[in-house]
Amino acid sequence: MLSRRAMLLTPLALIATRAASAASGRMTLAIHQNTSAGAGFRGSLEGWSRAGIKHVEITAALLDEFLKTDSLTAARRVLTDLGLTPIRAASGVQGLWEPSPHHAAALEDLKKRCEMFAALGLNRIYSPTTTTQKFTEDDYKAGVDNMRQVGDVAKQFRLIFMAEFVRTSSFISTLTTLLKMTRAAAHPNVAVLFDFYHFWSGLNKLEDLDLLRPGEIGHVHFQDVPDMPRELLDSTTRFIPGDGIAPLNPILRKLSDKGYAGPLSVELFLPKFQKGDPFEVAREIRQKAESVMRQARVM
Repeated sequence: MLSRRAMLLTPLALIATRAASAASGRMTLAIHQNTSAGAGFRGSLEGWSRAGIKHVEITAALLDEFLKTDSLTAARRVLTDLGLTPIRAASGVQGLWEPSPHHAAALEDLKKRCEMFAALGLNRIYSPTTTTQKFTEDDYKAGVDNMRQVGDVAKQFRLIFMAEFVRTSSFISTLTTLLKMTRAAAHPNVAVLFDFYHFWSGLNKLEDLDLLRPGEIGHVHFQDVPDMPRELLDSTTRFIPGDGIAPLNPILRKLSDKGYAGPLSVELFLPKFQKGDPFEVAREIRQKAESVMRQARVM
């Protein structure tokens, strides 16, 4: 484990990188480790690096598997040796947003994850809103309080913690609901994770993007949606940007107009990619996704 001092100082270099990116108004391509989950922590990163990928999103599951036989310092050395920048991470902690008798335990798990990912040099991590429980309107007031508590934990580690709205969630499934809650929480260490797939396949509309204020989007997951009934969509039907029918260009332009200048992280769950050669997977993603980004004038 890295020292507390090293852990806290690490994100400073990345702050300068983010500032330069924001000043340029450009977005950068990244890949989420779920995309090449079958290759493991090291295997996915090695393949992507050979394909010219520079920015990566880490998952707790693959990192945990790596740590069964190696150290956090070694995990960071893998990234450094490959010339990769870890830009975001899936925390692996559930039950953070909705009211639950297990919320206190989830916060304790979050503290451990924050320490781990801060030590890897990350400055932003997230958790999706995956619950399917039944809720009442009053539960959203408790959810706002939960967001403030999550923000307080993240602040201890100089992290921004993001909530990702999920189309199948019974609590937060839309951008509009998430914006209302994060604004009510008004915590500087809590932000919105915008996922193209959940946005366009769920109960959202393009006009909802007009509600965004500069700085509210902390990270973006970048996928396309196939031409099929929305009722049949699931995680395995996410497509590489450019292979589907989602209005990627207008969405990218609106995000840019609203001030987002950061990573676009391609997160896929297609078995052929998760079990495929990470180099070939990344090469195809880079070719198609960067073409879309250039057409939208965001890179």
